Amino acid sequence: MKYKELFREENESVAERYALAMERIHAFLEGEDSQRELAAIGKPYADYFLQVAAFIQQVNTLKEHVEAEDLVNASFEEMQAFNGALYEDILPKEQGRAGYETSYANPEYAISQLGEELGALLSFLYTEIRGCIIYAVEYRLFELTIHAELFVEVLCLFEDGIPSVKELKEILYYFVSDYADVTVDYRTKELLDPELSFATDIIMGSDLADLRYLFRYGEYITENEISMAKFLNSLSQERIDAMAYTYTHGYEEGFRIAGIDLSKKKTVNIRYAIGMERMVRAAILQFEKMGLTPVIYRAPIARVNRRQTLKPGYFGTSANRQYEYDHKGDDTIFMDSAFVERKTAILRNAYEERKALAKGYAGPAVIEVFGEKEFEPVNKKEALKLTDKQQTLCVHAASESAKIVNEYIPQDDYSFTIIAYPVPDIGDNFEEIFERIVEVNTLDNEAYKRVQQVIINELDHAVSVRVTGQEGNKTSMTVMMHDLEHPDKETNFENCTADVNIPVGEVFTSPKLTGTHGVLNVSEVYLNGLKFKNIMLTFTDGMISDYSCDNFETEEENKAYIKENVLFNRETLPIGEFAIGTNTTAYVMANAYDIVYKLPILIVEKMGPHFAVGDTCYSHSEETRLYNSDGKEIVAKENECSRLRNTDEDKAYFNCHTDITIPYDEIGEIVSIHADGKEVKIIENGRFVLDGCEMLNEPFQL
Repeated sequence: MKYKELFREENESVAERYALAMERIHAFLEGEDSQRELAAIGKPYADYFLQVAAFIQQVNTLKEHVEAEDLVNASFEEMQAFNGALYEDILPKEQGRAGYETSYANPEYAISQLGEELGALLSFLYTEIRGCIIYAVEYRLFELTIHAELFVEVLCLFEDGIPSVKELKEILYYFVSDYADVTVDYRTKELLDPELSFATDIIMGSDLADLRYLFRYGEYITENEISMAKFLNSLSQERIDAMAYTYTHGYEEGFRIAGIDLSKKKTVNIRYAIGMERMVRAAILQFEKMGLTPVIYRAPIARVNRRQTLKPGYFGTSANRQYEYDHKGDDTIFMDSAFVERKTAILRNAYEERKALAKGYAGPAVIEVFGEKEFEPVNKKEALKLTDKQQTLCVHAASESAKIVNEYIPQDDYSFTIIAYPVPDIGDNFEEIFERIVEVNTLDNEAYKRVQQVIINELDHAVSVRVTGQEGNKTSMTVMMHDLEHPDKETNFENCTADVNIPVGEVFTSPKLTGTHGVLNVSEVYLNGLKFKNIMLTFTDGMISDYSCDNFETEEENKAYIKENVLFNRETLPIGEFAIGTNTTAYVMANAYDIVYKLPILIVEKMGPHFAVGDTCYSHSEETRLYNSDGKEIVAKENECSRLRNTDEDKAYFNCHTDITIPYDEIGEIVSIHADGKEVKIIENGRFVLDGCEMLNEPFQL
């Protein structure tokens, strides 16, 4: 069935409602009584409603073009101009254009014009309505209708006089809550059902040499997407197939290593950045040979389905990351116990209805990108924020959602893979860096496996490992190892090569929490897409007991930044992983191009020792037996938190895992400490000094 036909019946059922809502909006803008209505609303609210109504009409024009399929006759330049006009209102300030500075999507501006409380709520309303761009290109008339009706309802409210904050907030609350059975259910369907083939159809059905296909997504299209697509088009099919094979083969290897039967699976979730369609098309064809059909969904649009500023799914370059950051606390409008209970029930019903699809889900295959222009968020006092009680509710909601997902898609029953490439924003030498990253992604697995085994053999003698910084880095950590009852058959560390995590290069464990203590410090690092300056985490018995950074002027702001974006509103998190990255080739390359702090954690975690806060790498799959290539079983797969999984799951899992890497040059030493007090150095002054690891220092000498 053609994708648009999926919505025909639903669209026909709401067509009259949509027409009535649009007729009302058109009358407000251009009807005989429009001036009277504007006068009734009065300043400053009239300007808000005029601008939002004009945007809705702009989206309606997009909808009509999509339905008529007449955009195929437009030139690239015409399509680019139309795309830019849809996003102009939220773009950062540029010469000759105010953009976001005077947009009602900007809570700072909205509040300055409309008042503190009503301004914040109306800014949220406009932000939700801006999602209609996507609903228009995806033929989702129901979503367009309910947002148009919501706007009309609020407009009528203001025509009767300035409402109370309570009145407006109730309308927004019940809109989100009442329609959660649509928004949450549809998001679940997106995650599981290959019939929702919007992106797949673009990838497989477009002439990828004709870059007009990029505008079919509805996302903001920049030079990043255009230049990436042009570059991939310049490569031979052989090169494209080889890149795709590195990615798909890693996925397949993940199943083999974990002992999971891939033949029982039906779908693979492909996540990518727009512009990489040529490689994704090759990957889809390779996955099909494994018996897997792609499930491809975009990053969530509605606030109800979003978590902070994270973007699981496919996406384009953000029109404005500050805009996204400003609205990460909008959940405060609807976050209460009743809503969490309702959303959880809807999510369970959605998975129960699609349990056969869930059973066939093989897991995500992710293509990350890096090199976007640096972003340092501004903490605006006008941006909505969750209360302490709501932060606790968010943690509870995330935990309940994770339980449901794991019930229908157990983590020990699927695998994944992740690979990363630079985007053109990284600089003038983009193509050269891209080629170097391809080399890094295809380093010799077997050579690294042998050297990493030397490191593991030493670490398996350790009762603890000491990690200290240098060159101003204040790291001073003692990490406790699990006891090995049968050291001839067991190991604490996994020998990680390039399968699920590409590129090659780390040994990792889940350390004991009791006795693990100290300070972890990194001068500059990107975590979950946000930059942290001089981040400092203090651990007591493996749990975060204090934290700070230097991003903002006040300690309060810095602590809030870490709590929201690393702890995800929890009071503490455990160390879930301790690892030593071995990919010195990637590190030297990154320094040569001065892109260390532009790389994603996927690569950075291989470029030095790192700690992860949150769940262990074996979360929800602790019972699965895993072995290194030397035949030893990996036994350090849990800690004092995850051990509670059968008695108190809420205390066992945290549904997050954030890696924090210390660059080699900031490492003074990593020392393995034996039970008899013997100390063996693995790294000293940023270089490997353990016998048998000489290969790892070779890139430093080139």
